[in-house]
Amino acid sequence: MQMLGRLDEVSVHFSRFRVTEITLSERGLGQFDQARRLAAAELLADAQVNVIAWNGTSAGWLGFDHDELLCQAIENDTGARATTSILANVELFRRNGVRRYGLVTPYTGDVQAKIIENFANAGFECVAEAHLGISDNFSFSEVKASDLRRLTEQVARTAPDGIAIICTNLAAAPLVESIEADLDVTIYDSIAVVVHQSLELAGVDVSRVKGWGRIFSL
Repeated sequence: MQMLGRLDEVSVHFSRFRVTEITLSERGLGQFDQARRLAAAELLADAQVNVIAWNGTSAGWLGFDHDELLCQAIENDTGARATTSILANVELFRRNGVRRYGLVTPYTGDVQAKIIENFANAGFECVAEAHLGISDNFSFSEVKASDLRRLTEQVARTAPDGIAIICTNLAAAPLVESIEADLDVTIYDSIAVVVHQSLELAGVDVSRVKGWGRIFSL
């Protein structure tokens, strides 16, 4: 992983389970059954990792408690510390005093509404949002940098405390530093936030990560 290229003592290991669509349908929601996610985590435990992160954003629309229960199960079953993209995002929002935020995703309107609702229940006000109306998971990876910049610029007009770009299949992380420089707002990208918290849980100084956004230096 390029983000960790300067950290010689850190290794990254991956496991996966199948997710092909992001919808609120029974099939779409069923993809995130805890047993399937826990099985993928248990494979990672064979590598004797210190931290296991669910690099996904499903708790955004399922509810934060889904990730809290998952992390508890991972820690109980594997002995590794655990986190997720959504829980890491929430933690950094709280730590950095973000109350009014902007939201950018590739998702459909109904999924977007659930994300806004769940963040509101946790005390965060969405002052502007932009989404692309896509449900096919592979298509998220094909979203153009120009579209991500356009959506981020759109929500930045409301002067939020920070902007969350939520989706771990978007190629947003490499754009974060330049977008922050252009818009003077801190970006909370789903990949960057979970890397940040994973490093912290592993006892690694996050300020050593350079070129991937302000969150690593706050």
